[in-house]
Amino acid sequence: MDGIQQMALPILGIVAAAAATFYVVSFSEIREKSFKDLEDSEENGGFKYVSPREKRARRKAEKESKS
Repeated sequence: MDGIQQMALPILGIVAAAAATFYVVSFSEIREKSFKDLEDSEENGGFKYVSPREKRARRKAEKESKS
Protein backbone atom coordinates (compact mmCIF):
# COMPACT_ATOMS: atom_id res chain seq x y z
CA MET A 1 0.00 0.00 0.00
CA ASP A 2 2.89 2.35 0.72
CA GLY A 3 4.26 1.90 -2.80
CA ILE A 4 0.95 2.94 -4.34
CA GLN A 5 0.91 6.10 -2.25
CA GLN A 6 4.48 6.90 -3.30
CA MET A 7 3.45 6.65 -6.96
CA ALA A 8 0.11 8.41 -6.57
CA LEU A 9 1.55 11.59 -5.04
CA PRO A 10 3.75 12.56 -8.04
CA ILE A 11 0.96 11.65 -10.46
CA LEU A 12 -1.50 13.86 -8.56
CA GLY A 13 1.08 16.65 -8.58
CA ILE A 14 1.45 16.39 -12.36
CA VAL A 15 -2.33 16.37 -12.84
CA ALA A 16 -2.69 19.40 -10.57
CA ALA A 17 0.03 21.28 -12.48
CA ALA A 18 -1.63 20.44 -15.80
CA ALA A 19 -5.01 21.63 -14.50
CA ALA A 20 -3.52 24.89 -13.22
CA THR A 21 -1.74 25.47 -16.54
CA PHE A 22 -4.94 24.82 -18.49
CA TYR A 23 -6.84 27.23 -16.21
CA VAL A 24 -4.26 30.00 -16.65
CA VAL A 25 -4.00 29.59 -20.42
CA SER A 26 -7.78 29.47 -20.86
CA PHE A 27 -8.36 32.67 -18.93
CA SER A 28 -5.47 34.35 -20.72
CA GLU A 29 -7.08 33.56 -24.07
CA ILE A 30 -10.49 34.74 -22.85
CA ARG A 31 -8.96 38.01 -21.65
CA GLU A 32 -7.13 38.50 -24.95
CA LYS A 33 -10.34 37.84 -26.89
CA SER A 34 -12.35 40.26 -24.77
CA PHE A 35 -9.74 43.00 -25.28
CA LYS A 36 -9.85 42.38 -29.03
CA ASP A 37 -13.66 42.62 -28.96
CA LEU A 38 -13.41 45.84 -26.96
CA GLU A 39 -10.98 47.34 -29.47
CA ASP A 40 -13.25 46.32 -32.34
CA SER A 41 -16.24 47.91 -30.64
CA GLU A 42 -14.33 51.15 -30.10
CA GLU A 43 -13.39 51.26 -33.78
CA ASN A 44 -17.01 50.77 -34.80
CA GLY A 45 -18.27 53.44 -32.44
CA GLY A 46 -19.94 51.08 -29.98
CA PHE A 47 -21.03 47.53 -29.52
CA LYS A 48 -22.51 45.84 -32.53
CA TYR A 49 -24.09 42.43 -32.90
CA VAL A 50 -21.90 40.17 -34.98
CA SER A 51 -23.41 36.95 -36.22
CA PRO A 52 -21.56 33.71 -35.52
CA ARG A 53 -21.08 33.24 -39.26
CA GLU A 54 -19.38 36.62 -39.52
CA LYS A 55 -17.18 35.84 -36.51
CA ARG A 56 -16.08 32.54 -38.07
CA ALA A 57 -15.31 34.28 -41.35
CA ARG A 58 -13.28 36.94 -39.55
CA ARG A 59 -11.33 34.33 -37.55
CA LYS A 60 -10.65 32.32 -40.69
CA ALA A 61 -9.38 35.42 -42.50
CA GLU A 62 -7.12 36.33 -39.57
CA LYS A 63 -5.74 32.79 -39.46
CA GLU A 64 -5.02 32.83 -43.18
CA SER A 65 -3.32 36.21 -42.97
CA LYS A 66 -0.97 34.88 -40.26
CA SER A 67 0.04 31.88 -42.38
